[in-house]
Amino acid sequence: MATRLADDTLSASWLAARFAIEPFRLEAMRRDGEVIAFRPAGAREHHYPLWQFDEEGNPLPVVPRVVREARARGLRGNRLYEILSARAGLGGDRRLADSLREGRVDHVLDAIRSARL
Repeated sequence: MATRLADDTLSASWLAARFAIEPFRLEAMRRDGEVIAFRPAGAREHHYPLWQFDEEGNPLPVVPRVVREARARGLRGNRLYEILSARAGLGGDRRLADSLREGRVDHVLDAIRSARL
């Protein structure tokens, strides 16, 4: 399944410039599970959803926990991004990422645990 690129993501180079993060540091954060990243088909670099960062560019404290849970279930970056970007429920335009930002961590973790690989 191709990962749909939303307008609330930035490539690694743009994110590094926006928040003054060294690209190597950003890559280390991705590898260590401190941030959520995915690579769209045909892309040369990872993309990062902006909703996982606060106003200063720091990952929300809950993000590593979400990444750990996803990895334990065998979900990698692209699939995790798809799950968190999907609508949360049958009606409306709310996403699981919105629940994450609102602190509804258990709701998000339950969705990750029940997601298909």
